[in-house]
Amino acid sequence: MGVNEKEVHQIFEKFSRMRAIVIGDAMVDTYLWGKVERISPEAPIPIVSITDREHRLGGAANVSLNLRALGATPVLFSVVGNDDKGKKFRKILQKKNLPEHGISEDPNRITTVKSRIISRGQHIARVDEESDEYIDARLEEQIVAGVRKEIESSKVDVIIFVDYDKGVITPTLFEKVNELAQEHGIYTVADPKKRNFNCYRNIGLFKPNFTEFIEGTGLPLKKGDLDSLREVAHALREKQNFSLIFITLSELGVFMSNGVKEQYYPAVVRHVADVSGAGDTVVSVASLAMAAGIPPKAMALMSNIAGGMVCEEPGVVPVDKNRLIQLMKSQNL
Repeated sequence: MGVNEKEVHQIFEKFSRMRAIVIGDAMVDTYLWGKVERISPEAPIPIVSITDREHRLGGAANVSLNLRALGATPVLFSVVGNDDKGKKFRKILQKKNLPEHGISEDPNRITTVKSRIISRGQHIARVDEESDEYIDARLEEQIVAGVRKEIESSKVDVIIFVDYDKGVITPTLFEKVNELAQEHGIYTVADPKKRNFNCYRNIGLFKPNFTEFIEGTGLPLKKGDLDSLREVAHALREKQNFSLIFITLSELGVFMSNGVKEQYYPAVVRHVADVSGAGDTVVSVASLAMAAGIPPKAMALMSNIAGGMVCEEPGVVPVDKNRLIQLMKSQNL
């Protein structure tokens, strides 16, 4: 039996009243679409004749886009360089009607850009331009002050730390913001990478993917070994004090543990064109669902469906709310 229409719309009605702060590494995702008709005489590599170019929001900015697509109101805090790419990032924010008052500039870093070269739906190459040093104390305090002002001026339901390991989230920044969140009873979520993996503690939802989980724990787990995964996840949840640990296993689905009950939910099988941005979509759905008090089983199914949906599209795209609603009605909760 699927979710009835009333229940689905009640979930999204809750989302529409929620405000979220997103903190982390934002970037520009550039797509170079082209044709491959010959091999280079200089090296055994394809020559791509570019036919189109597109710039999209990536990283923490893509999480913000997903939150807004789900009906919530996001405010993004991130850092870009004082460069042409940073100006491009701001222009895309404006075009997408996302607030930019939380964006700081650092003249000593470059704006993160991931350029993907694509031909006939296949990735030929990716070129990354980035800084990954931690931001300095001045920028840390600037972001903390901005978050404090946001919390004090309007209700905030959830704070999401989107960590792509580019340096915006420092251990000190996390600790100060998480302390603010605890003081105001705000639900917190972390989507981690290896460098800060063990810095995240005393939060509501911890959402690594499987690769991030094994890199962060340093244990050579096999993706299909759920017994070992359960044991390690339980120990980490206890040590770091997470209310819920939520590990995405790509084609195998998701694993969750709240310390009382562990659950594994298989993936909702879909046609996969591109996995880029799926993690951003999953953490967006899961964050709103848990902060809204949606049961974990419903949250897992929603996240699975939403993550699968964006994998059907080439490149990084936000979730389609109306289609998600329809698919939820047809699934079992």
